[in-house]
Amino acid sequence: MKMNQAKRLFAPVVILSAMLCAAQGGYAAEIKERNFRMAMVNPIDHPQGFGCLRFAENVEKKSGGKIKIKVFASGSLGGDQQVAAAMQGGIVDFASMAPAQIVGTIKEFVVLDFPFVFANEAQADAVLDGPFGKKLMSYLPAKGWVGLGFQEQGFRSITNSKRPIARIEDIKGLKIRTILNPLYIDMINALGANAVPMPFPELYSALETKTIDGQENPETTADSSKLYEVQKYFSATRHIYNPQLMFASKKTWDSLSADEQKIIQEAMDEARAPQRKFGREMTAKSRKVLIDHGMAYNELPPQEIERIREKVKPVIDKYAAQLDPQLIQEFQAELDRVKHLK
Repeated sequence: MKMNQAKRLFAPVVILSAMLCAAQGGYAAEIKERNFRMAMVNPIDHPQGFGCLRFAENVEKKSGGKIKIKVFASGSLGGDQQVAAAMQGGIVDFASMAPAQIVGTIKEFVVLDFPFVFANEAQADAVLDGPFGKKLMSYLPAKGWVGLGFQEQGFRSITNSKRPIARIEDIKGLKIRTILNPLYIDMINALGANAVPMPFPELYSALETKTIDGQENPETTADSSKLYEVQKYFSATRHIYNPQLMFASKKTWDSLSADEQKIIQEAMDEARAPQRKFGREMTAKSRKVLIDHGMAYNELPPQEIERIREKVKPVIDKYAAQLDPQLIQEFQAELDRVKHLK
């Protein structure tokens, strides 16, 4: 076969291959067949589940069906801290959880748990998606994780089975479940309640058996986990804003090609805005669901919120003092930069 004839014969094949590669974002040559596991503690119909599923769908689509991520919901792979440890060992590949769950390993993330630092979601988005959020992500690889971005869980509030919380004195004496995080424990105790830390998968049973009186989570979590079956009062304290950290096992991440890593990151980036929109819409719907199922829902007067804020300020000061002052200055500068956002 002459050279010119060979060129004419193979030219269509080359063109077709290039077209197929372009159709898949230029990744085809660097993608392997892969199956990964992703963990989350909430039910799949929670905004956390929406975000994980959208991320997994994006990955599968962008990889031409080669990379599949199965989402394990409702704590089926364990509580958040158990999952985080499994990720360090490469046993679980991806997860979505509140950054508060890893402050025992990376103390700098505790700044996101400071009560009342964000007045609204717009402020949180601007800080988390900006340079400060990227700085926090930079601490992850040294501990066996790789950050992909932040989604949303929402503002945490207190529910209980004893009485509505209309003023700070109403919190006193309540046994309140909180996450396994020292700041949360100190905060609940500072309000006069008795903090009972436990993994989320154990929460419903503890409420049902009256081992504890209440807990603190956003409306969406109370709805999706059917806490209205075992709780009577929802009081909108909105004391802490919870993002959801979307991250990967570093062992998993390092096993990927550069193009596969690009697929994963782009899939997360494209899932973020729809997940936040879904979560914020679901918050209003969940509030109605809670009320329709018999929960008494109340807002707190601004002066009571301010009293709560003052009561927990020493807790913020305690944990801020444990961090690099430069980090605290940068965080405060970011809060000042976004405080005009509504």
